[in-house]
Amino acid sequence: MSRIVVILNGPNLNLLGKREPEIYGHETLADVEAECRRMGAELKLAIEFHQSNREYEIIDWIHGCRGRAAGIVINPAAFTHTSVAILDALNAFDGPIVEVHISNVHRREEFRRHSFVSAVASGVIVGCGTEGYTLALRRIATLIGEGKRESGRG
Repeated sequence: MSRIVVILNGPNLNLLGKREPEIYGHETLADVEAECRRMGAELKLAIEFHQSNREYEIIDWIHGCRGRAAGIVINPAAFTHTSVAILDALNAFDGPIVEVHISNVHRREEFRRHSFVSAVASGVIVGCGTEGYTLALRRIATLIGEGKRESGRG
């Protein structure tokens, strides 16, 4: 069985550490990637890490996971609240999916409280800062080990 976990990051996360550090912290996306690779090695997971400001590119990466990757960790950022297309792509993936948000979206603007991605996610981690990524990897490793999808679809 594959031990590849693909970590996908949506728009503006390339500015992590520079954009609104009072909300998102001072760690950069490179820092997050390094920590995910460290955790991946500990959990014996092969990590692929991507970020894009382009919705179609994220969709293409999700499509590329089919039949190849064991799981997906996704921080869709602003696409969380807008992208049915990302939801549809995730619906075509048959492994576990964990949605991550650095900030607690439930304590922010009303529009941030709705997620299209949550409908298909095996789990959702919010408000744990960048530690949410390593928590997501631990959960994916557990689900892979159990051979489960645990989707939100029932």
